[in-house]
Amino acid sequence: MDDADLDEVDSLEGEHGKLRDFRYAGASLRELPLSGIQLIDGRVTGLTTQRARLEELRLHSVEFSGCDLSGLRWEDSKLSRVTFTDCKMLGAVWENVTLDDVVFERCKLDLAAFTRVRAIGAVIFSSCSLREARFSAPDLSDVAFDECDLHLTEFDGGTYRDCDLRGNDLSGLRGVSALKKIIIDRPQLQGLAEAFAVEQEITFG
Repeated sequence: MDDADLDEVDSLEGEHGKLRDFRYAGASLRELPLSGIQLIDGRVTGLTTQRARLEELRLHSVEFSGCDLSGLRWEDSKLSRVTFTDCKMLGAVWENVTLDDVVFERCKLDLAAFTRVRAIGAVIFSSCSLREARFSAPDLSDVAFDECDLHLTEFDGGTYRDCDLRGNDLSGLRGVSALKKIIIDRPQLQGLAEAFAVEQEITFG
């Protein structure tokens, strides 16, 4: 996406509920409420907000980079061909969000809550921190986690068919029993067993 082809905007509201070919940069907001908006072919950089409430959004080909969205609440939306790079989303709440070809790269998602999040296309978490994050009843089929910090990351129910957890330390996971039909490397079995033993309060005599 070439910046020369994008129009600088000072709001993400758009006209008639749609914003296309845009660049939104460097905004510092106390609140960011958005509802019922379509964002298409755009770039959001350096956005800082203390509280973002995003509902019923449709995003296609949008890039977020260097944003601080800690306090984010994102609900009932669909994201297609969206990337988040070097973004901070501590304690973010994602609920009923559909992800289709979405990449999180070097993002801080500690303490985030993902509830009924559904992956219908390629989704990758690469070099992200997900410490104490929780996935509740998600569909993470075919999702890949690569070199992520998964310390005390919890999985509660859901579907994980072919979820690729290779390249991660699994010893600190919670909710291991939910992770059916995942993909791991053989050396990771020990870490997964350690996590299972902690979860089941197994002691060694």
